[in-house]
Amino acid sequence: MRLVAITAVGLALAAGVGSATPGPLVVRCESIVQPGGVFTWKPTRVVLGVAAVPPAYIPQTVETGSEPWRYWSKSGLVIKANSPPVDVSVPPRWRARASIGWGNRNGSQLRFAPCPPSSALGDWNPYTGGFYLRSRSACVPLTFRIGDRSATVRFGVGKRCA
Repeated sequence: MRLVAITAVGLALAAGVGSATPGPLVVRCESIVQPGGVFTWKPTRVVLGVAAVPPAYIPQTVETGSEPWRYWSKSGLVIKANSPPVDVSVPPRWRARASIGWGNRNGSQLRFAPCPPSSALGDWNPYTGGFYLRSRSACVPLTFRIGDRSATVRFGVGKRCA
């Protein structure tokens, strides 16, 4: 027996309905990583009280050898456990220059599903991932949204932003 996952986006596309910009890809609880080794962690750059985001300056990018995203910069994202869904998106005017990927999902819009605490970080759940770029460096804006609240935060990937 073969199980097929059907999503609202999949149904809309199959029916020929929808826009050129599909909704966010969902990052599920199974994508939470368990940090290894001995560490001390305290959230420092927190957006909307629920997203501990990468630093303002992320110095390193590496070549991917792939098009269109020729460069990659690894930087984790940590979401407060039991928070409402957290949407993270690249603004439309930036989508030809940058993309994001966390928790095995890559695209211009991600939604982090509400998850119980399930990591060594207590009430925070970490996800591996980072930024994809067409050029070696950029000052990438990301919009974080929870319900009707939103905030846009800039990340200097491979260079410092003014």
